[in-house]
Amino acid sequence: MLTATVNGLEIAYRDIAEGFPVVLVHGYTGNSRNWALTAPLLAEHFRVISMDLRGHGLSEKPKREEDHTYPQMAEDVHKLLRHLQVDQACVVGHSMGGRVVQELVLAHPEMFGALVLVDTMGETVPARREEMLRLTQFAREYGMEATFDEHVRTSALTGTLADNPSFVKVWREQFLMTSLEAYIGCVTSAMGMEPTLQRLSSLAMPAMVICGENDAPFLGPTSRLHEALSDSVYEIIEGCGHSPQLEKPKQFNELLLGFLTRIHAGAGVA
Repeated sequence: MLTATVNGLEIAYRDIAEGFPVVLVHGYTGNSRNWALTAPLLAEHFRVISMDLRGHGLSEKPKREEDHTYPQMAEDVHKLLRHLQVDQACVVGHSMGGRVVQELVLAHPEMFGALVLVDTMGETVPARREEMLRLTQFAREYGMEATFDEHVRTSALTGTLADNPSFVKVWREQFLMTSLEAYIGCVTSAMGMEPTLQRLSSLAMPAMVICGENDAPFLGPTSRLHEALSDSVYEIIEGCGHSPQLEKPKQFNELLLGFLTRIHAGAGVA
């Protein structure tokens, strides 16, 4: 991976292929590897940029919890794109990354030609609020390794995950590349964020909202995002949980590539 100094931090990123830029922003406790089954396909048609958000993956990990807010992460993405001399792009955000890219697009709408939001929300109170608060306290007491085991134990998708041990292995590796401060700070930021739904209604850009059929906490919030965005399509991926790009990559990639090529025909498509 490459690195760049962004807002005083070393941010790790990937920048592959040529054409119109598509920016991929991962979710909570993830990193750019979350897009490993999507980026190669997009790179056949677009320039693909992804990064590890601060506190995640190989990026620098600030030691204060308060240095892991969504607006700070959004500005990291913005400054990285400026560093890469990107003036126009489409942006895709998964889960927490979807919340980060909402802040990014609302702050810099002139830079983005389209928005894709995956299993995320635009509301004040995040899904599973009490559970996330419990897990952050658990992490303070027992550390990140024990917290990962607790995530798996209590996950609604435990049965599905148990059928795919390689998925659990990769998830664990990525989870443990997240700092304790980021793990706690991101949840604290989520609890204090203002809703974006009203602000999103001012955006004129094309958008697509995607949600896994089995991702119950996010079905309502993604539907409301679709309603708030004036020019959006809404797609449900059957038999899928919270991470469509990993659980159902064929269906997810078809939806994403189809949307991007429709709205950017001739700009990045071979």
